[in-house]
Amino acid sequence: MINSPTLTDAAAARIAVIAEKQAKPAILRLSVEGGGCSGFQYKFGLADAAESDDAISEKDGVKLLVDPVSLDLVAGSTVDFVESLGGAAFRVENPQAAAGCGCGSSFGI
Repeated sequence: MINSPTLTDAAAARIAVIAEKQAKPAILRLSVEGGGCSGFQYKFGLADAAESDDAISEKDGVKLLVDPVSLDLVAGSTVDFVESLGGAAFRVENPQAAAGCGCGSSFGI
């Protein structure tokens, strides 16, 4: 079985806050699309429910969903939420990424 991505404590806490403000379930969908400056880019969005073929991981009651096609590209990754002087964002630490970009939202394999 492919190793589903996981959430850090900071990411789970931030998703819970966003979901509460939007009156949605605390479910984050991570997907990968073609594009970005390195070939692929990460896409995040709140979801209402899981699809039957999603990989699901959970931390502190917050779920992370990944579709089967994206899972091949993000297996073993960690989704974090980082705050810095440059702003705040979700960041994927992907052990499969051979190249990345400065913004942290796209990668190459």
